[in-house]
Amino acid sequence: MIMNLIFYGITVVCAVLCASLFEWTLHKFVMHKPVGRFRYPYEKHALTHHRIFKADASYHCVRDADKRTIRMAWWNGPVLIIILLLPTALLCIPLGLWKVLLTFGIVSTLYFAAYEYTHWCMHLPDARRRFIERFGAFTFLNGHHLLHHQYPNRNFNVVFPFADLLFGTLLRRAPKAFPQPHGPTVPDVQPLNARPAFAPLVR
Repeated sequence: MIMNLIFYGITVVCAVLCASLFEWTLHKFVMHKPVGRFRYPYEKHALTHHRIFKADASYHCVRDADKRTIRMAWWNGPVLIIILLLPTALLCIPLGLWKVLLTFGIVSTLYFAAYEYTHWCMHLPDARRRFIERFGAFTFLNGHHLLHHQYPNRNFNVVFPFADLLFGTLLRRAPKAFPQPHGPTVPDVQPLNARPAFAPLVR
């Protein structure tokens, strides 16, 4: 019983790390760069999402029409989960490791759901503060993502910045001061030695 718990605990950790690596790779190489003639993710994310949501007051959604650009299209989730699971399936199916494959599938689905919901809350905060917005981890990730909108070549992870740390793209604070938004779930990401050069931008 204990060995099973340890085994599946390790499986869950591996699945989360793989999801973080996949998120980073997809974000850096597909969502911020056109891949040959395949330009859909690049146009939807880099050219549309980043044009509407910058690292200033526009980081928080103002127009209802822009809400649709926060989430991915409904069909993106199943496609991305299948792509993420393909290497695991090729390894697990011949060995009959169906429970491992199922665990990876559940974790991948939850990771994608966490990405979508967390990203939604970041750009469309609730004045009453949703349950997730009350945690310090969300505030940290919100600042992490805010810096990505200021520096698109850094902080590619939204949910778990393991890959950002691993590949050296993790940025904790801005190198230069910029007029960032402020709010109860938006941390100060200005340089530590920077004087308050900008008045707080409140949503």
